[in-house]
Amino acid sequence: MKTVFEALKWASSFLVSAGRDENAGELLLRHHLDMNRSTLLANLRMDVNKEKLDSFKKDVEKHAAGIPVQHLTGYEEFYGRTFHVNEEVLIPRPETEELVEGVLKRAEKLYGKEARLELVDVGTGSGAIAISLALENKQFHVSAIDIAPESLEVARKNAKQLNADVAFYEGDLLNPFITCRKQADIIVSNPPYIPDADIIGLSSVVKDHEPIRALAGGEDGLDFYRRLCDEIPLIIGEKALIAFEIGAGQGEDVAALLKAAFPNANTEVVLDINGKDRMVYAEIEAL
Repeated sequence: MKTVFEALKWASSFLVSAGRDENAGELLLRHHLDMNRSTLLANLRMDVNKEKLDSFKKDVEKHAAGIPVQHLTGYEEFYGRTFHVNEEVLIPRPETEELVEGVLKRAEKLYGKEARLELVDVGTGSGAIAISLALENKQFHVSAIDIAPESLEVARKNAKQLNADVAFYEGDLLNPFITCRKQADIIVSNPPYIPDADIIGLSSVVKDHEPIRALAGGEDGLDFYRRLCDEIPLIIGEKALIAFEIGAGQGEDVAALLKAAFPNANTEVVLDINGKDRMVYAEIEAL
């Protein structure tokens, strides 16, 4: 095994035999060779030097053993940007990009293009949602809250690296805003939503390497949505946008919680690109 082609072929076979995604081999080789996909594929016959080949093989073996690719490379792409990740934060998923897109569109529709808006991301983790929204819409004044200082350290690093203006707060859900009597126009959250009993059935790549605090949502997975629906009325005015990411199959239950808390809100369950209910939005306007 010396060429790019041979390295990819070996990795694919090795990962399939280990029950892992064979595409991880390409991601890891691109990382070790510092190449994008088109450059890698244009150089399939290129020889790989022994040092890089050995490092690549070790990482393929580590991924086969269950370590996420993103923890081996140290980053994940999200909304066209590179975010640092480690075992203290949930690795950003492509579906969450749709939540960001949905917030941008609905905020413009509800408030117009010029409004200066207070936005808070609850349970920010890596900061992917908050930072993306801050960079995509300069009219947003973005705050981000997380209960774990280790997660906030990662988020602050990402904000600095990407030159995003985000205010970070350590605390439990909206408690920092409630305590300081701060208000928000837009509340965004991708909280833990996996039912506790389902955690054991997750892939070892997820349950053994990503923080359980970012995954487990109580007996039915809805604990954090209940708490948020209790807390949000304390920090909003007569007009607000609420945007939640949810687990597949939770759309109607989360929408019902929002309708109970905000009877006059326009509530919408939105499917993701795979046809699964993935987002719930509530638009609240003064009567």
